[in-house]
Amino acid sequence: MSGKTTITIAGKGGPVRGTVTVPGDKSISHRALMIGSLARGRTEITGLADGADVASTAAALRALGATIETSAGKTSVRCEKLIRPPGAIDAGNSGTTARLLAGVLSAQPFESIITGDRYLKKRPMERVITPLSLMGASISSEGGRLPLRIKGGKLSAIRYRMPVASAQVKSAIALAALFADGDTTIVEPAKTRDHTEIMLKHFGARITTAGAEVTVGGEGAEHLRGTEVEIPGDISSAIFLVAAALINPYPFIRVRNVGVNPTRTGAIDILRKMGADIRLFDQRNWGGEPVEDIVVANIQQGQISKQLNGIEIGGSEVPAAIDELPAIAAVACFARGTTVISGAGELRVKESDRISAMTEGLRNLGAKVEETPDGMRIEGGVPLRGGTVNSAGDHRVAMALAVAATGAEGESRIEDADCVAISFPEFFQTLENLRGGK
Repeated sequence: MSGKTTITIAGKGGPVRGTVTVPGDKSISHRALMIGSLARGRTEITGLADGADVASTAAALRALGATIETSAGKTSVRCEKLIRPPGAIDAGNSGTTARLLAGVLSAQPFESIITGDRYLKKRPMERVITPLSLMGASISSEGGRLPLRIKGGKLSAIRYRMPVASAQVKSAIALAALFADGDTTIVEPAKTRDHTEIMLKHFGARITTAGAEVTVGGEGAEHLRGTEVEIPGDISSAIFLVAAALINPYPFIRVRNVGVNPTRTGAIDILRKMGADIRLFDQRNWGGEPVEDIVVANIQQGQISKQLNGIEIGGSEVPAAIDELPAIAAVACFARGTTVISGAGELRVKESDRISAMTEGLRNLGAKVEETPDGMRIEGGVPLRGGTVNSAGDHRVAMALAVAATGAEGESRIEDADCVAISFPEFFQTLENLRGGK
């Protein structure tokens, strides 16, 4: 989504302090709605994310015949069978909605169309078109981009070696595989988030993981049964608040009930490698997903530039931190020395070209940043100043630039700021409350 709202961020001042919760995990929320709509019986979801992306998935599933109702903090999902939608399905800005639904719709006995907003129409879809076509779906596109016209039908099992590490592609294949005539095996080049595998098991599907291989049992949709799902807080949202605490003096922040799936904690590992003192408390398990509180507390030291050091980030570190790299780039501006991010070319095909958008935005705040083909080179310790930056319609970029602005001298303006509603509608208010110690 995109809008005209401009948010003003006050420059450096007091600490970021307080105890907060963040919206439900966006990735898990998408999957709970989709798999709940494929299952027999009713699914009850607690903590569903309230952002625009998940709303796009809910609207799409309603168009396909699902009944989705929310009351008293719980979302009920029920669907007798998927039906041909009355028109094109609008995925909005959500790549997860478009790609995962492509997997589901490839197996349905009707034709459907998936489209999206102007940002989503720029994102590559060939990466899901190829494997789904190999399984037997007929998919046409606009040069490998939306809209997709899908003629679904009977699918065949395949063994597919993914050329690019992508949880969305893996999930699209896995959801299609539920309807295939045999077991489908997906081979990942690098481990990606495994929320789909965990969720499918929770609903009763036959799915196994062995190293880099994920195998989904054929005709598994028949085994899905409605159940209860409790969704933890989104670590991708939490990291932006953690980053804001780290670059301001004397922080204390506790983010409660955050999902800490090992495939998603790469940002914590990277920040710890830089020297950050980030601790996890009160471990528990919600439906197969590990959950803990994230705490940053430092009442003895001053600015992060006295604590953290620039590092090299690349290789296997990238997939588990891909959505949080903009926040890490903001923190790197306040670390000692140079931070180099490489192997992150996937950032160029997110909601925006995040490498270019972050480079431009941080430079507008006075940072010394060099853009590279697959990452960034950031020289830390260069004082930031207030300025005007643009989100490029990307929620992660908007939040990351706001984080950097909290450590700058003077006010900053974030243009096109209401895109944060995609994942964290209350982000700016939450950040303001923490800076006021509320």
